[in-house]
Amino acid sequence: MPEDVDLSMALSFKEALQRLENRRVKATRPLIPPQILQEDLPLTFLAANTVLEGRRATENVLRGDDDRLMVVVGPCSVHDVGAAIEYAKLLKAYADVAKDDLHIVMRVYFEKPRTTVGWKGLINDPDMNCSFQINKGLRIARTLLLDIAKLGVPAGCEFLDTISPQYTADLVSWGAIGARTTESQVHRELTSALSMPTGFKNSTDGSVSIAIDASRAARSGHVFLSVGKEGLSSIIETEGNPDTHVILRGGSKGPNYTAEYVRDCGEKLAKAGLPQKIMIDCSHGNSQKQHRRQIEVVEDIAQQLESHDTSALIMGVMLESNLVEGRQDMPSSGPAGLKYGQSVTDACLSWDMTVPALERLREGVRARRGLVYSKSKGLEPLTNGAKELKLNDAGSINVVDSH
Repeated sequence: MPEDVDLSMALSFKEALQRLENRRVKATRPLIPPQILQEDLPLTFLAANTVLEGRRATENVLRGDDDRLMVVVGPCSVHDVGAAIEYAKLLKAYADVAKDDLHIVMRVYFEKPRTTVGWKGLINDPDMNCSFQINKGLRIARTLLLDIAKLGVPAGCEFLDTISPQYTADLVSWGAIGARTTESQVHRELTSALSMPTGFKNSTDGSVSIAIDASRAARSGHVFLSVGKEGLSSIIETEGNPDTHVILRGGSKGPNYTAEYVRDCGEKLAKAGLPQKIMIDCSHGNSQKQHRRQIEVVEDIAQQLESHDTSALIMGVMLESNLVEGRQDMPSSGPAGLKYGQSVTDACLSWDMTVPALERLREGVRARRGLVYSKSKGLEPLTNGAKELKLNDAGSINVVDSH
């Protein structure tokens, strides 16, 4: 230290430096580099084939080369690996039966955006005790995605940041950007780099224009800051993602799944020069956060598929479904006291309620095919003896004649 520097001044200067940054950071811990985790838990040939087939099918549905309906169905969020695997096995068995009509992707959400505070998901807090063992969470998430892919079930995930996809994106067949982040430039940039088709949800107030703008932006190339596979800060340059689409999920002003909203969204997509292909989220704003109302949304969608002018616009639906109906709060005994197979975030349909809903959508797809055939031959639309879903007082679904 120079002799002419006052020691007291030097100490105060050091203190000043410490106050310039990290004033509100309690601690920092190292994060495992993505490449190391991928080497520890490598992609297998079987898993890679599942992911690629899932992506290819989704691309074909988006481009109109596959007339099936895409269905993203599964728990609101994953907190129990065992329950998720059990659900995946059930879904695989059903998907094999319905494969001619439905392209099924399992909803496997590890990160949860919160309006205020709350559990942020398995990656952020895998032990659900605010210990935030993120390295552990990333390892669990990747392992689960590998196991689901080995079962032959493609997975769909929501992406909340530009770092976590480096750990899991090679195992994801379809991605989503949520209502709270659709307007974010960072998430539009991220989507432009993703290797899988990705949907943008309309904003929480119900605005579709924001999702359309996001879809357009992500189709262009971008240059942005992120982290590379080695874990180093990197400059990422992208080509753009041609397989983006809009998801109607309702909003604070009400649902937007009915034909008038689908038609309006299709017209706006056309004006923006984008493909008129729309996914409808049966939950969230469209169910007004009442999980059983997803059945009503499914019924409306099926009827649109069967006979409405919006039939060709609908390429997919989303359903929140779990082994057990409803949701639960964390018990005083902690995670060990949670009910197996029931959501800890949004309430879900049970598996037994989900199957009739999927069957109703299959009917809609078959009717749509008949409608397309009839139009191509100049014939009157075929009557199909369609069924209608009705939820009884006991909480079970009855399938009745719609005529």
